[in-house]
Amino acid sequence: MLLVDETRAAQNGDPHGFALLFAQHYAGMRAVAHGILGHGPDAEDACQDAAVVALTRIGELRDPAAVRPWLHAIVRNTCRNSLRKRPAVPSGLDFAALEDPHDGPAERIERSVQRDWIRHAVGRLSPAVRQVAMLRWFTERNSYEQIAALCGIPVGTVRSRLSEARRQLTDVLPETENDRYGCAGALASERYAEAASVLSGLGPDPTVYDRWADDVAMDWSGGRRTRGIGALLGAAALDYADGVTYRVTGVVVGPDVTVWENDFVNPPEDPEHCPPAATWLLRERDGLVRDVRLIYADRTSTDRRVS
Repeated sequence: MLLVDETRAAQNGDPHGFALLFAQHYAGMRAVAHGILGHGPDAEDACQDAAVVALTRIGELRDPAAVRPWLHAIVRNTCRNSLRKRPAVPSGLDFAALEDPHDGPAERIERSVQRDWIRHAVGRLSPAVRQVAMLRWFTERNSYEQIAALCGIPVGTVRSRLSEARRQLTDVLPETENDRYGCAGALASERYAEAASVLSGLGPDPTVYDRWADDVAMDWSGGRRTRGIGALLGAAALDYADGVTYRVTGVVVGPDVTVWENDFVNPPEDPEHCPPAATWLLRERDGLVRDVRLIYADRTSTDRRVS
């Protein structure tokens, strides 16, 4: 009866109830993950990511007494997605994997709302934690090693910040459930236009300069560091002159942080001119982009998402 009460408390938005519920079932969830992924950090990550999914969907559980098999099913889906290395969406937040193929329009709309809810809640996390969570959950190049390189921090720090992000979400998600997210879509569209403009090779729209500091620091993959947006514009212009085009594939927006993702389309006569793709982390302060870090996708990878 106690677990049923905790489940109902979690469904009513009580983060303490969810924390107790998760603590009671964590050993069983971990056993499921170990059975699929083996013993190691991947299984631990799968359990933690499954907890985020469960937190956002706890209200859908019709029978509180069935919470144990429900949690185990989420863990299994998370682990299977990790094994398949599905592109674009990290396993822990892949709602599509949990959808019924017979879902109608109303159910699909609800999935979209849940995604927006999580993105909005992540924007409420503490700044250092927020950057790591955005990269892990909403971008393609989201392995711990790639996030560490992009943020300039050790891999161990990435893990600890993700753990803290999940802890903070247990408090933030219930608090933001009734918020409106309409402005988020407009801001994402604006940032997408900015990325396309800067990476066009033709010079950005003049309004872009209003948002970038004159001395913006550019940390390029490989350790090179430059100042000013001119180095970025010059690099893009040179690539375009050599027949390379940049295709923006994703933009993630948070308070004081924007992430760009792009593919490089190389000319047939020089297919190795640029790496297959890149991720850009733009960090803002006082309303201006002041720091940009860049990593490239591995040329040898056949799967752009690395779990």
